[in-house]
Amino acid sequence: MQFKTLKPFPEGFLWGASSSAYQCEGAYLEDGRTLCVSDTAKVPAGTTNFNDGVDHYHRFKEDIALMKEMGFKEFRFSISWPRILPQGTGKVNPLGVDHYHEVIDECLKAGIEPVVTLYHFDLPQVLQDKYGGWASRQCIEDYLEYCKVCFEEYGHRVKYFLTINEQNMMALYMGGQYGGEKNCWQANHYMLVAQARAMILCHEICPEAWIAPAPNITAIYPATSSPEDNLAAMDFDQLRNRLFLDTACFGTYPEALINWWKDNDVMPEDITEEDMKNMKNAKPDFIAFNYYGAGTVRYISKEDGIKAKAEAMEKMDFMTGLMTYPGMCQAVKNPLQEVTSYGMAIDPIGLRITLRQLWERYHLPLLITENGCGVPDKLEEDGTIHDPYRIDYLRKHIKACQEAITDGVNLMGYSPWSAFDLISTHQGITKRYGLIYVDRDEFDLKEMKRYRKDSFYWYKKVIESNGADLD
Repeated sequence: MQFKTLKPFPEGFLWGASSSAYQCEGAYLEDGRTLCVSDTAKVPAGTTNFNDGVDHYHRFKEDIALMKEMGFKEFRFSISWPRILPQGTGKVNPLGVDHYHEVIDECLKAGIEPVVTLYHFDLPQVLQDKYGGWASRQCIEDYLEYCKVCFEEYGHRVKYFLTINEQNMMALYMGGQYGGEKNCWQANHYMLVAQARAMILCHEICPEAWIAPAPNITAIYPATSSPEDNLAAMDFDQLRNRLFLDTACFGTYPEALINWWKDNDVMPEDITEEDMKNMKNAKPDFIAFNYYGAGTVRYISKEDGIKAKAEAMEKMDFMTGLMTYPGMCQAVKNPLQEVTSYGMAIDPIGLRITLRQLWERYHLPLLITENGCGVPDKLEEDGTIHDPYRIDYLRKHIKACQEAITDGVNLMGYSPWSAFDLISTHQGITKRYGLIYVDRDEFDLKEMKRYRKDSFYWYKKVIESNGADLD
């Protein structure tokens, strides 16, 4: 539907941007912090590691001052588990606890609501070494111990907590560490139980706070109008999206997905009545989600799917390979979508579709916690960074948000990725998302001086007008 007049963004709309601890903080072994699994993961050739990040650990006051200048209403950041509990459990690190008190203090002084992600790809390496991390049920208890510290320390001042960032990306695309697909879904179940119990614990310790899951969610398109492709899109929607939100919001697994797991002998075996009771009793207050473009799939038979998956992995086309499920679907490129220089989809209408689907199914307030344009930026000699491509990307997606609000969606905020440049998981610092430029290269740290991009000034204007001025 097209509208002659769009509804305005609601009063109190949470304009801001996002970050994550391991990608921005640096100081990776400073003040008692130990290694996390992202620190020890293999680094793609030609890209930097996360050791130094963009030095946000030492420069957070400067960064938050720039966010205040933009007019941020919220800042989504994550707390580093190995900075709070260096051994994963047990003794609390007071330096780590105090650091995040300072970050929260600085946000609140600037009139910025902290939106705190409890877990963003940074499981303490000691727990991975000790029992295989999320492959073990023990990880549930250790995660809850960590969450309890965070709720007790910060829950009286933090209004919004997020449980686990992009659990579906860990399960779907980073599950190789668990030793097979069945083990991957078992680890995923443990994460779902941990999330449910964390939501219950949050409501017990800090009843005024809101807590939400934070998966990566997107509409799934069928590649053609064939019934088979439409069914494939429905099935993949269950696997990629509903598996992570039906469980969080309704406490149930999608039925067709359970049958598919059983048929393919990958059904998790360790699912207890107590697990399902906890998942049923956990009630998220809203849904946070990351969006980078809709997916497109076609039906593929089991025999052809096994062959296609093997060929994709051999060609190192990992995303296609990992999104191919024999007998269900195969991911395909959508010729109707624009893409960035890194091949990421640009699909603002897909965001509107995704918002409507989430609202119509779950009827919970929605918060966009990631959405952004990651491309190389150039620092000019006069200190300017011209990024019209990022402004155009954000403009289109913000307009799609307004259209979804006009559709009736309860959208509470927009927090693009990212507030400032940080280390991208697969493409290092070269793939920049920030509204604030950080002057460092892959292997030359320079002084990490901050510069305002053109998008900085544009987003400031958007916030000042509460989304009315997108020019």
